Order: sequence, then C-alpha cells, then structure tokens
Amino acid sequence: MLLRPLAGLFLMLASCSSGQSETANTEAALPMTGRVVDAANILDADTEQQLTARLALAETRYGPQMVVVTTPSLEGRNIEDYSLDLANAWGIGDAKRDDGLLLLVAPNERKVRIEVGDGLEGPFSDAFSERILGETILPKFSAGNLQAGIIAGVDRMIAKMKAVAASPVNDNEMSEAKKDAA
Repeated sequence: MLLRPLAGLFLMLASCSSGQSETANTEAALPMTGRVVDAANILDADTEQQLTARLALAETRYGPQMVVVTTPSLEGRNIEDYSLDLANAWGIGDAKRDDGLLLLVAPNERKVRIEVGDGLEGPFSDAFSERILGETILPKFSAGNLQAGIIAGVDRMIAKMKAVAASPVNDNEMSEAKKDAA
C-alpha cells in the first residue's frame, strides 16, 4: 500500500513540506510493536496504554487504522521519506481503502508529521493536517509538553474520523445515486 505524504512541519520553524518519496525503502527503520511505537520514550506507560486503547476503538468504530510513532532519530533522512517508508513497510490501514494514518514525532530533530493514505486525502487534506499540527500539536510541544501534544493531536484526528464516518455520502456518490435512480 502506498501512502501519499501530507503536511510536515518543523516544530520550531513551522515550515511546511510535502512530496513523495523518490525511493521507497521496503525496510522500516523501526519495528512495528503496536498501535503506539514510542522508541523516543516520551510517553509514560499509562498514556501509551490509553492511546493504544483509543486507537483500537477508533479503528473498530470508524475504519481507518492510525499508528503513533516517536523516533529518537530520523537517521539523517528527511521526515517525509522516513514516515512514508514506515507507513508502507508496516502496511498501515486497509490495502483496498488505502486509509492508514501515521503520526510521527522526531523530538531530537524537532519535527513532526502526519502521513495519510490516499483513501483519506479528502477529509485529511494537507490544510487540515497542517491545522492539526499548527493549532493542536505544536503549541503543546512549544510549551514543552510533547505527551500532551500527541494526545491532543490523536484526539483531533479521531474526532475527524468520527465526523467522516457520520457524514452523508460525498457529492460524487450522490451524483451516481441520482443517475442510478433516474
């Protein structure tokens, strides 16, 4: 499954970056050990368990699979390629729907990124992902609370999943339905 990269922001510089990986690496830099992979050790055990439970419940209720990952190092790579390679190597989301979501935090490089599968590019547009980062996650990171930023970002992404799941069919589906009814 190929995920299209979306919004990437430097934590302190808040500069936007997007683009597809030119070389797809089939090996993940980190092993996928669960819905939360806290390799940078910034989450306490209770928070990690609570996030894992929320992500599992959200997937059951709304469909998309979301994974939160922190890494101690991007290993000299840009965050776009690193996150895309993780998402693809781990096979996040349903392959047919291409609906994976990945929240990546690299605290030592001061970077964070939301990676979104093509199947969610409408509701999780670049602009929406940038708002999650800029309005929700980065202010908490800037205040020195990485854990609170991750929790708030996950909560906002889950709220969007819920809204998408509850929304009426999109305009294209409505047009097709009208054609079929005629």
